Formats: sequence, C-alpha cells, structure tokens
Amino acid sequence: MKKQIIDVLVILLILQFGGTMAQNPEEKLIEFEFMVNASPQEVYNAWTTIEGIQTFFAPDGKIDLKMFGDYHIYFFPDAPEGSRGAEDEKVISFEQNKMFSFTWGFPPMLPELRANQKTVVTIRFFETGDGKTKLIFRQTGWGESEDWQKGYNYFVSAWGKSVLPKLIYYFEVGPIDWNDLPDLSKYYLVE
Repeated sequence: MKKQIIDVLVILLILQFGGTMAQNPEEKLIEFEFMVNASPQEVYNAWTTIEGIQTFFAPDGKIDLKMFGDYHIYFFPDAPEGSRGAEDEKVISFEQNKMFSFTWGFPPMLPELRANQKTVVTIRFFETGDGKTKLIFRQTGWGESEDWQKGYNYFVSAWGKSVLPKLIYYFEVGPIDWNDLPDLSKYYLVE
C-alpha cells in the first residue's frame, strides 16, 4: 500500500512540475494569429508546394515534403547558389491541412547566426466553418545574445509586414506579382 501511495505521489509531482516547466513565460516566441479567406487545405498547400509558395512567399524554391526534406525558399532565384535566400531549411513535421513545421535560419546581416543557428516555425491551420482558416504562426528557439535579439526583431517585421500579409493578400486579391509588389500596408499584422 505504501508503494502505491508513493507511486501516486511521484506521478502527481511529475504532472505538477512537468506542466509548470513546459509553460515557461520567459520563452521568447514570435506568434501571429489571423484569418485567411481560404480553406485549411488551400492554405496548407500554399505553404507546402512550390506552386503554393510562388503565390505569396517567394518566386521559387524547392520542397520535399517529408521529414527532414528540403524546404528551400528562393527570394532571389537567379542569384548564385548560397545567395538565393533560405537555401538550407528542412521540413520537421507536417499533418495534412492541420500543421506544418520547418527550420528557419537568419538573414545575411547576421552572419554568425546564419552560419550556425536555426529557429523553428510551426504553422497550425484551423477550419472556421465559414470557408476560412484560422492560422496560428509561431517561431521558436530563440537565444538571448544581442544578435539573437536583432534576429528576433527582424523576423517580427519580416513575417508581420511581408510574408504573412502576402499570404492574406494572395487569398483576397490574387498571387503576388514578383516584378510589381503590391502595397501590403492594409494587411500588416504588426505596427
């Protein structure tokens, strides 16, 4: 009987403290939650296919939708290899029409982080019942140095004023014309 009580107490302690540790309020996170005027399948396909990324994310890329498959986003497809954009990102996990995650590196302005570090982007797609999708975007895995903070600030703006507004624009207006970028200010997710 004593052993059973001790086992129950150990389980309760693990549940109590395990749950507390998993909810660290100091963990740095970029998060956006917004509506997209399309079904989860359409939005998921926009993120997980070459044809999809070309409509809002970048003019070209390479996607191999499998664990650790390539998720290369070519912002400058005609540039020399190594200068085209996010050329060494990887798919981490996916669940069709529900979730997609991938590694995400840093811009050239932060060469040490670009060469040696990655963050993780996780996107979740929720059916709203009215033909729209609630999208939750999270970027995690941040360090604490000054360069990490510069990267964090850069991506708050890059995601909130460029990439994600282009996604919204695509489903409301049409694909991005990479030779004549639209004014996205009405779609910004940050000030």
